[in-house]
Amino acid sequence: MTLTKQLMLKDLPKEERPREKLLTRGVQALSNAELLAILLRTGTKEDSVMRVAEKLLSAYQTNGLASIANLAPSDFSKIKGIGMVKAITVIAAMELGKRLATNPTNERYVIRAPQDVADYMMARLRYENKEFFISMLLNTKNQVLAAPTISVGSLNASIVHPREIFREAIHYAAAAIILIHNHPSGDPSPSKEDLFVTEKLIKAGKLMDIAVLDHVIIGDNKYISLKENGIIDSFS
Repeated sequence: MTLTKQLMLKDLPKEERPREKLLTRGVQALSNAELLAILLRTGTKEDSVMRVAEKLLSAYQTNGLASIANLAPSDFSKIKGIGMVKAITVIAAMELGKRLATNPTNERYVIRAPQDVADYMMARLRYENKEFFISMLLNTKNQVLAAPTISVGSLNASIVHPREIFREAIHYAAAAIILIHNHPSGDPSPSKEDLFVTEKLIKAGKLMDIAVLDHVIIGDNKYISLKENGIIDSFS
């Protein structure tokens, strides 16, 4: 039986190696596996770094590249050739991508419609496997001052308390708030608990004289605005 020799990066023509390819043809010319290979840097005695990158993508392929966006370091280490240092490198690169997507310029982001909220938060929340409850804090011009995470876990009244929401609002001198959370299932349809928490926080906002303008629920590349659907107005 003839054994096929594993093709290593050094065996490739120089112009086809990921780093050299990036320099000569631009980063857009690289495949996902090639970009990961640059981050991973080295392979194993048996597998080239390209093969290790391909194995990583293959092992977590449910949502394509997005499947690895929220992996823990221990998940990466299940692939032979990816230790803790390499895992941390990839995780850091993924997080930079998320932050760039939610803060593309130094100018303050302006909220004019629920779609603006979704555009701002989709990359950050779309693939999370836990529910994140976020308070988007706005100034009088509807510019985003901050978007702190208030709680992580299943949404309920006990973990989303008005004092946590409005403490942040007062700290940033916010004029208004937009509530945001994600549904890991991908379906943004509001639950009874979502509606209960929203009504509770709207009433608290009136007492604090800080308006709760909307509650936007993020799913998998889709969202629901309670304001847009007339639900917020029913709480008034």
